Amino acid sequence: MEWYIILAVIGVGFVAGFINTLAGSGSLLTLPLLMFLGLPANVANGTNRIGILFQSLVATGSFKHKQVLDFKVGLWLGMPSVLGAIAGSIWAVNLTDEIMRMFIGGLLIVMFFVILYKPEAWIKGQAGKVKEKPSVLQMVIFFGIGLYGGFIQAGVGFFLLGGLVLGAGYDLIKANAIKVFITLLFTIPALIVFIINNQVNFVLGFVLAIGSVLGALVGTKVAISWGPKFVRYILLIAISVSAVKLLGLFDLIKSIVT
Repeated sequence: MEWYIILAVIGVGFVAGFINTLAGSGSLLTLPLLMFLGLPANVANGTNRIGILFQSLVATGSFKHKQVLDFKVGLWLGMPSVLGAIAGSIWAVNLTDEIMRMFIGGLLIVMFFVILYKPEAWIKGQAGKVKEKPSVLQMVIFFGIGLYGGFIQAGVGFFLLGGLVLGAGYDLIKANAIKVFITLLFTIPALIVFIINNQVNFVLGFVLAIGSVLGALVGTKVAISWGPKFVRYILLIAISVSAVKLLGLFDLIKSIVT
């Protein structure tokens, strides 16, 4: 592997790790890069999970060290997410994601306006909603989020944050801490499924993980130091860009201009 390819993969991994820690959808950067380097879509999807695994591990450790991670709630919500991720990753081995991308792109637009309309819920949280043991409805919701996360990963952070902020009452900083922990939990079985099906390029995966880990370290420091208001702005930007990309509007604009 040429040195400039290694640097490019590490660089994109860094940006993706940073974005995933603060908001989500960093995989919209890493997946196209891996496919550009010659990996089939399914192999790129599996290889990407190595970077996700290590950045989630590092981010979880950093948030726990800063004492902002609610470990017990993360475990409760992580259990249905893991089950969903196993089912989603099995599904992803054989199915295309065109319809799913359009559907998720539409949901992201809705979420953008939800965040814009109720900023106080995302910045301050809703203490009255926070409970040690999640409800059955929350467990079902997080199973669905895990299902999508196992399927394609890209954008799953947005839905985890939505469930944790609007459903469980956490502010963005604490929600981000639980989000990366849940992502860590469901990435492990998903990656195993891809490995069993020979859909992981370990060399590119571990190079990607180097950048992802560095990005996650910077992301956790920024999230805690700059506060939920700054994270909300990053979240709005990331959601809008991701929705436009998922819906194919970049290509539409390009065709109109040219």
